[in-house]
Amino acid sequence: MHTLYSLQALDERRSVPSKQLTEPGPDEATLLRMLQSAVRVPDHGKLVPFRFVRIAGDSRHKLGEFLAERTRERDPGAPEAALEKDRQRFSFAPLVITVVARLQPGHKVPEQEQLLTAGCVCFALLQAAQAYGFGAQWLTAWMAYDPVVARHLGLGEHERIAGFIHIGTPRLAAPERERPDPSALLEDWVS
Repeated sequence: MHTLYSLQALDERRSVPSKQLTEPGPDEATLLRMLQSAVRVPDHGKLVPFRFVRIAGDSRHKLGEFLAERTRERDPGAPEAALEKDRQRFSFAPLVITVVARLQPGHKVPEQEQLLTAGCVCFALLQAAQAYGFGAQWLTAWMAYDPVVARHLGLGEHERIAGFIHIGTPRLAAPERERPDPSALLEDWVS
């Protein structure tokens, strides 16, 4: 029965669009419990190549203002709609956890594996949020790859944003979408 429950939790995972997330978000104790589950990921070398940056409250709106300004810097001709979209990106969900990959260049564990560990943390946090009844969405977009945004969020030279995990209470049930057929993706290697 335990296996069936675990598979059911995986099978029922779905993203809730950040625009459909609202208050309440997790309280401090719930968030820490969710993060406790999220850090139980494969981690070759026990490097803990990740950390978290919480964006909540007014900081979400301040980040949105910064993103709108950064969009204008990157594209002086950006239409007002693009500026407004970036201004609002972090305004819907009450909590956004930035999963930061802390890469150690030159380590025997390749940077790719370190980055994959941080990606696993993103997925595990989605699962933990859903287990608590919250909706969540893993987003990146241009700001996850922009060095000016990274510095603004306090990232170091060898840190990268693996994802912004938007967490809140869903306004509506997330619809199921078509999933790939695993049998169509599986092939045997024969030597």
